[in-house]
Amino acid sequence: MDALFLSRIQFAVTTMFHILFPTLTIGLSLYLVVVELLWLRTRQEIYYRMYRFWVKIFAINFAIGAVSGVVLEFEFGTNFSRFSQAVANVFSPLLAFEVLTAFFLEAGFLGIMIFGWTRVRREIHFLATCLVCFGTILSSFWILAANSWMQTPAGFEWVNGKFMVKDFMAAIFNPSMHTRIGHMVVASLETSVFVVAGISAYFLLKGKHLDFFRRSLGIALAMAALFAPLQIFWGDRSGLNVYRHQPAKLAAIEAHWETNTTGGAPYVIVAHPNAKEERNSFEIKIPHGLSLLVTHSLNGQVKGLKEFPPEDRPNVHALFWSFRFMVAIGFLFLLVMVWAALLWRKRKLYTYRPFLWTLAIVHPLGFVATELGWITTEMGRQPWVVYNVMRTSEGISPIPAGNVLWSLGLFMVVLPAVGAIYFYYLLKALRRGPDLSSPIPAIQRPIGMQALSGNETK
Repeated sequence: MDALFLSRIQFAVTTMFHILFPTLTIGLSLYLVVVELLWLRTRQEIYYRMYRFWVKIFAINFAIGAVSGVVLEFEFGTNFSRFSQAVANVFSPLLAFEVLTAFFLEAGFLGIMIFGWTRVRREIHFLATCLVCFGTILSSFWILAANSWMQTPAGFEWVNGKFMVKDFMAAIFNPSMHTRIGHMVVASLETSVFVVAGISAYFLLKGKHLDFFRRSLGIALAMAALFAPLQIFWGDRSGLNVYRHQPAKLAAIEAHWETNTTGGAPYVIVAHPNAKEERNSFEIKIPHGLSLLVTHSLNGQVKGLKEFPPEDRPNVHALFWSFRFMVAIGFLFLLVMVWAALLWRKRKLYTYRPFLWTLAIVHPLGFVATELGWITTEMGRQPWVVYNVMRTSEGISPIPAGNVLWSLGLFMVVLPAVGAIYFYYLLKALRRGPDLSSPIPAIQRPIGMQALSGNETK
């Protein structure tokens, strides 16, 4: 338990806690855009009520996400100071742009979303909702640009132990950036609409606010019908990108030990990888399956894990299973949507209780899949902090392990406490349910129009 191991654990714990909240805010902000657009177009009161209910959930998540995200930036300096010094010329602008463009945009217009109903016109309020939604996606763009650069570094030159930017556009739009932003954003959208669907299904099962939550569920499932297959598409694109740029990670994900030279590489469905003996103790595989997936050829060559020195290999056992559970959840969501389509045709979508119970049970799995995806991504990069250039052990801060152990222990107390506070207010908002009685704000008109209206009255 040295400083390196403890620092990686601490950063992993903080990241896995933080990522839950932006995952929901990214998707829920788009859901709010859709709901408010329906209200503006149809003038139906229920859509206003829906917006006011779900924006409370959004605001709670945004607050906790902002607080937990700040901690991560401090940990770059406290736990990985040598890494921070080496990559400052690349990382500092990306993280600064995230704050100056995305976070300020979100934080600024969030106030209008929550408190501006009687102060601005409905169109301006809708614009604020759209800008907050855009801000959440823009934030993920900058963060994933920085993280993707660690996976597939580009646009730099190595000068006196530091990464100096040579081509800033190449650094931002590095080889893995496009697929990873698509994969993460769609994962957030899919996770969020299934959360809305699961909560709505629960209220329908309880027989509360039936019309309200039927509308909520219908919109969520319509969006999920788009995002579920789209997420599988982006997952496939991400796999192809890993094959091209991170072959050791792909070999570990697939427990593929031997480079195929004569035939196609098999796809291993389940296995028990044995890193010590460099083989799978047990496996069920599909002949030529891996070659077909990543090379689109039955006999395409895929590098085996034995091609890389043992010290350069990621944890094959962790990657193999984290990846498969993530993929399983993705296909489970797709099957749920197929079931939803069949029930919709039979007009039983809102009344078939086994389906509603399924939505209520599976809705948290999107968060599980997101966590597993980040485990696969980050552990697959190891032992490199900047892939094939700088090792994680070279970026650690020169601090005693006891200091990290003390702070890690503190985090293990504080984070559950913050999580408990989050769930207290979240469940409190859900128990209250939607507000169906407060007056709808009148349409705000420009000052000149208000003055003209006053003169006409006189």
